Amino acid sequence: NFVRIFEVGPRDGLQNEKTQVPTPIKVEFVNRLSRTGLKFIEVTSFVSPKWVPQMGDHVEVLAAIDRIPGIRYSALTPNVQGINRVLSLGNKGADEIAIFSAASESFSKTNINCSIETSLQRFNEVTQISSQNNLPVRGYVSCVIGCPYEGKIKPSQVIPVVQKLLDMGCYEISLGDTIGVGTPKSIKELLQAIQSSGISINKLAIHCHDTYGQAIANIAQALDMGIRCVDSSVAGLGGCPYAKGASGNVATEDVLYLLEGLGYETGVDLNRLID
Repeated sequence: NFVRIFEVGPRDGLQNEKTQVPTPIKVEFVNRLSRTGLKFIEVTSFVSPKWVPQMGDHVEVLAAIDRIPGIRYSALTPNVQGINRVLSLGNKGADEIAIFSAASESFSKTNINCSIETSLQRFNEVTQISSQNNLPVRGYVSCVIGCPYEGKIKPSQVIPVVQKLLDMGCYEISLGDTIGVGTPKSIKELLQAIQSSGISINKLAIHCHDTYGQAIANIAQALDMGIRCVDSSVAGLGGCPYAKGASGNVATEDVLYLLEGLGYETGVDLNRLID
């Protein structure tokens, strides 16, 4: 009855903050999160500072954090340069990496400047390098329910992307409702369709945004369907810079309150997290 919380605050939470957050504050933020019982913390992103200036200090942040045994510190690496940079840092790098695709062609072109197919070809190189170096890879799929440019996204658009990322060797795929348009009904339909295609629910995580106040209801629905990993961001920080009007990630403390109320174990101390 255990649910893993995948904390994305330091990366997805801070990436769009308009004012530059000083490196020591990011380091202290990660260190505090490390003391709450969280076991998965996404620390930073190896994207070009030109695109996401807030993450320009990725090397410095990873080098300075206190590493607690048993916690996996993760970094987003969208390309071969990114993963090679992570590997060059040795034990000051990341314990796992993440790659991100989308179920919407328009979102892929806006967010990562290429088609879904091209993005998957790029990631194939990344996952080959990571498997040679025994570095676990997590896959993200954005816009699994709706897209700011295309509107409703069908499960049939999501499934092939999930399958290709799993075939590449991702240990888990995080399904992102990037603009927060999902409801329990659409989440249920999506997860049923993915499972019907032969993909195990154990390979999936859920990443909800709270634009219309539906995130907690959507997560409860996903838990009912067998999902056992939830992405969240402490204090509900962040959202996607390319998703207009999206209010932000679901707050980790709200997710913990839900999980505790439903009787799930998380290993995370809610009171410590709120401090």
